Amino acid sequence: MTLSHSSKNRIALAAVCLTALMFGLEISSVPVILPTLEKVLHGNFKDMQWIMNAYTIACTTVLMAAGTLADRYGRKRIFVISLALFGITSLLCGLAQDAPVLIVSRFLQGMSGGAMLICLTAVLSHQFQEGVERSKAFAVWGVVFGVGLGFGPIIGGMIVVLSSWHWVFLVHVPLTVLTLMLVFSSVDESSDPHAKKLDILGIVTLSMSVFGLTYFITQGPDLGFTSNAAVGILVATATGFIIFIFVEKINPHPMFDFSVFRIRKFSGAIIGSIGMNFSFWPFMIYLPIYFQSGLGYDIVTAGLSLLAYTLPTLVIPPLAERLSLRYQPRIVIPLGLFTIGLGFILLKYGSAADHASWLTMLPGSLLAGMGLGLTNTPVTNTTTGSVPTNRAGMASGIDMSARLISLAINIALMGFILLEGILSSLESAFPEFPDTLQLRSLAKKIASGSFTSLKQDFPELFSLDSSGTIVHAALMHGFGLVMLYGGIGVWVLAAISFMIFGPEKALSNKIGRKITESL
Repeated sequence: MTLSHSSKNRIALAAVCLTALMFGLEISSVPVILPTLEKVLHGNFKDMQWIMNAYTIACTTVLMAAGTLADRYGRKRIFVISLALFGITSLLCGLAQDAPVLIVSRFLQGMSGGAMLICLTAVLSHQFQEGVERSKAFAVWGVVFGVGLGFGPIIGGMIVVLSSWHWVFLVHVPLTVLTLMLVFSSVDESSDPHAKKLDILGIVTLSMSVFGLTYFITQGPDLGFTSNAAVGILVATATGFIIFIFVEKINPHPMFDFSVFRIRKFSGAIIGSIGMNFSFWPFMIYLPIYFQSGLGYDIVTAGLSLLAYTLPTLVIPPLAERLSLRYQPRIVIPLGLFTIGLGFILLKYGSAADHASWLTMLPGSLLAGMGLGLTNTPVTNTTTGSVPTNRAGMASGIDMSARLISLAINIALMGFILLEGILSSLESAFPEFPDTLQLRSLAKKIASGSFTSLKQDFPELFSLDSSGTIVHAALMHGFGLVMLYGGIGVWVLAAISFMIFGPEKALSNKIGRKITESL
């Protein structure tokens, strides 16, 4: 049976949407089950960070490489391979019996997920080339992707309640099989005969730099930031990044063409990409711990509470597009970042209330989500629209890389701030307790939300805090610092973005001149 063109396109769109749904779910459904994973896999706080960061860093590693390979060897072919690998690695994640195996499996899953993400946008662009049909297809894809991100927390929570944590990963196996069937029957093959060569050295040096900095932040407290090992990691990271910049400048076909940063509109939007992933998305990893351990909610209630944080990101984008047309992205993007920051400040005050609950956190959660919704679409449109058409793919790659790199680094930074905030609170509460290593070990347990065995593991400390009041206060203090960091940091980035964009008249002249120079 031969399918009509319109039927093939509908099936292809369904395949792309299923892929986007899986990718979105894999980002937002896992954070809510981290406290559960910490208990059943007997992991620690750093394990939970790496369960998320392994996926993020792996996505960053393959983004640009997957795009080049898809252009050269066929977008459908690489799409099918990445889908199959995503299903296999999801199976490995679901079958993992300890934290190290899950971390490795998540890294492999992230590599296939990153390749899958790049391929699906290429497939969508080739399959839908007409104006109205193309706009509708991208709109549907965006909504489904947003649904995966927005409803992931409650879906993850419900899966754990109805079945087990394994199915948060295993659910992707049948979905992958269904998606592959749709792809084989509908997606047209396409390639670029003039595809660039793979920038292997650039990929390796960038990946090493991101991993090295993340490892330094995460392991630094245990190694000692001034120890030979830590300094060696930092030097290797800096060296890798310097080599990356040098390689990209001399490579005739770089994956990062730094000349586009001369376009102020592009650079201002990239700061928007960094800002969104400086605070909003990395805090998604820790907010479930706050709701479950700080407020005592069960996993489903925590997932429902997170909806106030994620759902505005689905509702606000159409408004953001209209505001961008009326007031220009140079206003809307910094405004969105400022709104995220204001939401984080309100979250801090809500968490410090005498009877903190989801209601005291509601205004900040809604405002942060609205800020993300205001920023996301204008950033995407501006990064690709401010460069010549033949550089749009590369610009999109830089945008995605900026998001994922910022996310990976700030997952580690927020974890560091949370841990150090808890530790400082414990040191103030127990000034007579000399064993700082034991206090740090307690801080790690508190940060991961593992309260069940605290009294048994730290009897001396709990003889001084039998009710657990000090422990709870330490957790709240740590989270307050994380929220403050997220709010002030994104405000600084909002100001930087606004200054880079510059005044409208001067901006338009400079953009025109830079584009002309780049051509």
